[in-house]
Amino acid sequence: MTSSPRDKVRGQVDESASGRAAPKRGPAPPRPASPEPKPDPEGWESLAEEAEEGHLAPNPELEAALREAADAIPEPGTSRATAAETAAGEAGDARGEALQRERDEYKDRLLRLQADFDNFRKRALRDREEAFQYGHQNIVKDLLPTVDNLDRAIDHARQSGAGDLQSLLQGVDLVRRELLAALGKYHVSEIEALGKNFNPALHEAMAQKPDRDVAPNTVVDVMQKGYQLRDRLLRPARVIVASKPEGADEGGEGAAEG
Repeated sequence: MTSSPRDKVRGQVDESASGRAAPKRGPAPPRPASPEPKPDPEGWESLAEEAEEGHLAPNPELEAALREAADAIPEPGTSRATAAETAAGEAGDARGEALQRERDEYKDRLLRLQADFDNFRKRALRDREEAFQYGHQNIVKDLLPTVDNLDRAIDHARQSGAGDLQSLLQGVDLVRRELLAALGKYHVSEIEALGKNFNPALHEAMAQKPDRDVAPNTVVDVMQKGYQLRDRLLRPARVIVASKPEGADEGGEGAAEG
């Protein structure tokens, strides 16, 4: 296994401190004075090489400097961006938690909205069925008094015989007015047709009748009355329309010549 530079330097420092790096020697003979050594350009690396060769005496200050330098050397495989990566990882985790909470919130809202829609659909279906079955309840209720009056008029006519015809007519006319009043409460109105110009949107022509007294396409007779609800046509009025008599132009020209 290859050792890192830090371990190598630390091992050299420990050997120099324990005295194993320098071998035992006898008293050294006096050496002549030598000039001051020049500074080594290689720095602490040259000192580490001398300590490895066994020529450097132990020095606490040098050992401290070597340890400090060894600690400054990063371990193999370590990254200088470890702190930044850790911070980025924590930020990513926080963001992921926030997104998960937001997802759960939207999911809960979706479930609630779906439940509300289902309830609305069921309620709308129930209201539609009730409107189909009982929507005409009010108009039927208003027509009941008319039926009662018609029954009274028939009973009175039967009891009096044919002699009281005027009372029967008055009773029937009263029933008719009540019936029209009940229909008027629901904005049902009769279409005016007699004497009006023929309108194909409101009238249905059943026949034509020559008539010199009115203009052509004038309604001269109503065979069946028409009704409308507000502005919607319920039933067109069946009418007879006036037409120009034959020979009317010839007669007019002869009169003019005479």
